[in-house]
Amino acid sequence: MKLSAKVAVPVAVVLLAAAGGGGYYLWHNQKAETATGAKQGEKAAQGKVLYTCAMHPFIIKDKPGTCPICGMELIKKVEGAQADAKEMAMLEHVSLSPSQQVMANVATVEAKTMPLTKEVNAVGIVQYDQSRQAKVTAWVAGRIDRLYVNTVGAYVSKGKPVAEVYSPDLVSAQQEYLLALKSRDRFKDSPIASISQGGEGLVASARQRLLLMGVKEHQIAGLQKAGRPNIRLPIYTPLSGVVIEKIAIEGQYVNTGDPLFNIADLSTVWVDVEVYENEFSFIKLGQRVDIVSQSYPGKTFSGRVSFVYPFLDPKTRTVKVRVQLPNPGLKLKPDMFVNASVKVPLGTAVTVPVAAVMDTGKRQVAWVEMKPGMFEPRDVKVGARVGDMLQVLSGVKAGEKVAASGGYLIDSEAQLKGTGGGHAGMPGMKMEEKGAPAPPAGHEGHTPSAPPQKKGGGMDMGDMKM
Repeated sequence: MKLSAKVAVPVAVVLLAAAGGGGYYLWHNQKAETATGAKQGEKAAQGKVLYTCAMHPFIIKDKPGTCPICGMELIKKVEGAQADAKEMAMLEHVSLSPSQQVMANVATVEAKTMPLTKEVNAVGIVQYDQSRQAKVTAWVAGRIDRLYVNTVGAYVSKGKPVAEVYSPDLVSAQQEYLLALKSRDRFKDSPIASISQGGEGLVASARQRLLLMGVKEHQIAGLQKAGRPNIRLPIYTPLSGVVIEKIAIEGQYVNTGDPLFNIADLSTVWVDVEVYENEFSFIKLGQRVDIVSQSYPGKTFSGRVSFVYPFLDPKTRTVKVRVQLPNPGLKLKPDMFVNASVKVPLGTAVTVPVAAVMDTGKRQVAWVEMKPGMFEPRDVKVGARVGDMLQVLSGVKAGEKVAASGGYLIDSEAQLKGTGGGHAGMPGMKMEEKGAPAPPAGHEGHTPSAPPQKKGGGMDMGDMKM
């Protein structure tokens, strides 16, 4: 009896341990099956994973592989979930068959690196050189007894008189000078220093008065030699040029400072050029400017930019630029209309045709051909426009091919696919969710071509979902 008790106790312990281990094992398996079922349910909730071709989106398979048409690796097409960045980039591509490119008039051009020269064209008006203008005025009050210049447009020389004026004050000043000369000669030998030196002071004072009245040095010397005053005083012009305004009339009485003539030296003229506000930043001081006038076909006048005005005309939206240039033969007349051009070197830069860049208002887009028939939208930053070419600052590299024509049709194809295209984000436009590439619409000129049949059996039509 004692032996049976000793055996029964260990057996009971073993049975209890086996029962506990079996219960734990059943509980653990049930928990694992529950977790696996949850994962499978979550995966099923995410949607079925399909695979498609980026160049031929109508090819859809349920497992990875290659496209039966072009041989490219298939990418995931996830329904009900967002694609990753790489897939999103592939979805933005637009593929066109050769026939579609012909019908859409799509032509590609290679981006090239070339030296650029910006040409700024503007219109201008010939003006007087303000630094070469002068007025002939009366230095003393009196009467104009004689005019040597009677017409506007006459050429006057700096060394020749233009008029003669009779002035009682001038005659009196000449007499005072002659008396001072006589007094100096009379008292110069006086033993009293103050008297001998006082004569020199009187001569200097009378001489200075004549100079202030406009009498020239050679006229004073002639007065001293002749010993009698001149009744009429010749008036000279301060510079040589053309009379642009005649105010004086022979016999007219004038006061001190009254203008008689306006003189302009036309050997050098100004041209005020109107440059639009989007181009005046290219203008710098000292730049060479070519001036052309309709009055002289085939003749080009060259000048330099001497000044850029610090304000803008609010009506014409232009900035005035002053060009100074020589005028041999006085061919350029004031108020004459001319055409001006400035060539500004921009250095070497990457260039594309103007038609290759679409400006949406918020961004500038170019369609770059990644592979034959496959285009990718690129945001580009452009600089100056030179003729039919655009300077590309970023976005396109030299050697890449861009769509020079048909870019808007490629963008329309991208819109129909739901990938957004170049106009993504524009106000008033709804872009479909970027999940999977939608089949291209069958509108005129964009109908996808049917895939060719394989030799020896043909292609599985179950792969195509039109």
